[in-house]
Amino acid sequence: MNVQPYLFFEGRAEEALAFYTKAFATKVDMVMRNREAPEPPPPGMLPPGSEDKVMHASFKVGDTDVMLSDGRCSGQPNFAGFSLSVTAPDEAAARRMFSALAEGGAVTMPIGKTFWSPCFGMLTDRFGVGWMVTVVSAA
Repeated sequence: MNVQPYLFFEGRAEEALAFYTKAFATKVDMVMRNREAPEPPPPGMLPPGSEDKVMHASFKVGDTDVMLSDGRCSGQPNFAGFSLSVTAPDEAAARRMFSALAEGGAVTMPIGKTFWSPCFGMLTDRFGVGWMVTVVSAA
């Protein structure tokens, strides 16, 4: 059993997918657009003109599948009450990921040494998603 994050970007999924695949130096696993669905959505679920929006997409961060969608294309994503925590293999990788994720976002705790990690930092990215980047202590 595992838990996989599924993020709804409400119209910005394409932009988010490009941002995260660059930040994590990974590739897109799959993208399905609303127009490619085997059945049409229920009436009123999606606004007109959202045929090319992302119905479902995924990419990997390490061994974890991260899934995302444009959802109902409301233009109002809301990422509150959680953060995604990513463990980097070393300090250089942690700093690279942190810097990439912070681009256009807001750092809430600068990356650096803490009592529990040789390298840890927290931020909210340009989409409003909270991230914690850490290197596990060798102790």
